[in-house]
Amino acid sequence: MNLDSVEIPYGAYWSTPFAKWQGSLQHLHAMKFAAHVAKAKLAELKVDPKTFDTGVFGMTNNQYQSFYGAPWPLYEIGATHTPGHMLTQVCATGARVLFNGAAEIALGVSKQALIISGDRCSNGAHIYYPAPKGPGGYGKSEDQVTYNMMNDAIGGHSMLKTAENVAAKYQITKEEQDAVALRRYEQYGDAVANGNAFQNRYMTLPFSVPKHNFKGEDSVLSGDEGVFTTTAEGLAKLRPVLPDGTVTFGSQTHPADGNVGLILTTSERAQELATDASIRVRLRGFGQSRVDLEFMPEAPISASQKALDHAGVAIKDIAAIKSHNPFAVNDIAFARATGVDVMGMNNYGCSLIWGHPQGPTRPARHRRTDRGAGPEGRWAGPVPGLRGGGFVDGRGD
Repeated sequence: MNLDSVEIPYGAYWSTPFAKWQGSLQHLHAMKFAAHVAKAKLAELKVDPKTFDTGVFGMTNNQYQSFYGAPWPLYEIGATHTPGHMLTQVCATGARVLFNGAAEIALGVSKQALIISGDRCSNGAHIYYPAPKGPGGYGKSEDQVTYNMMNDAIGGHSMLKTAENVAAKYQITKEEQDAVALRRYEQYGDAVANGNAFQNRYMTLPFSVPKHNFKGEDSVLSGDEGVFTTTAEGLAKLRPVLPDGTVTFGSQTHPADGNVGLILTTSERAQELATDASIRVRLRGFGQSRVDLEFMPEAPISASQKALDHAGVAIKDIAAIKSHNPFAVNDIAFARATGVDVMGMNNYGCSLIWGHPQGPTRPARHRRTDRGAGPEGRWAGPVPGLRGGGFVDGRGD
């Protein structure tokens, strides 16, 4: 599938601050909150919601009446006659919503898509599944967020165990993970420097947190909530979570709440909507991969290679690499396999530092560098909502 005609208008992407588990966003319905934020952003961009001919919504954790999927938040935004669908695939949700929107435009089915991904890990649903023919008619129940993070449906293992398996395979030590975690914290510092100058490109700060009924203001966030001060000394003191393990609470992400969104459209329309038409953000390739059971952090290695192959470029041509990294192990394994500099990845921060609301992640707005970029400037990794295995090409910045 050729993606040459698919672009993200420069400036037409957004993110809320991400808030820690049970923090300042815990009282907000994830779908309604995502619609609330998108509606305000579209008004700022002066984009009529009715001009979207498709919408894709990504979410992993059930919310009240989420059964009805994307048409509900689309209606709340004002896209009252825009068809859409909802996708859910845990950490891959963001990649899938972007791909689905891009595919519709590339195939000529749609011309302008609204892509949103939102999640709330806080106050996860407790679900009961009846079993009328079971012993005594008793069914099964689960706390959707915490139980599934600890119990894989196929292998029964926890997500943490997958990180330890990859650490053992690639001979990754605790000390290496601590060093990468500290570096990621330092990189995040660049994003919040000078009054959050970098984050202000895609985030409205200070951010007004609405009340649960979206009538009035509940509180105000000055930025991401739940980012922990990280020092070499502090990381060294932390013990691995699992006996004889290497991963500590300092080298893994934390559950969070928040949402992101963007406009996806044709090249011609993107020029009209861009806040700076001299800068173009094109989608170039996608890739997906599945690895051995219990080795989840390895998947971005092969998925990214497939995305590069789709785009027709090599890893040596890439100027900036962004990754979703629930564990520092992810980045170290990727660097081991590809030969890239692990300390150069993830400029301006990553999910290891600001938290993991599952489906959404940060917009891919990065300064172009000179490391093999060529005249156009290129980066690989997440655009808003994309968890890995994507390639985008930016011109002018």
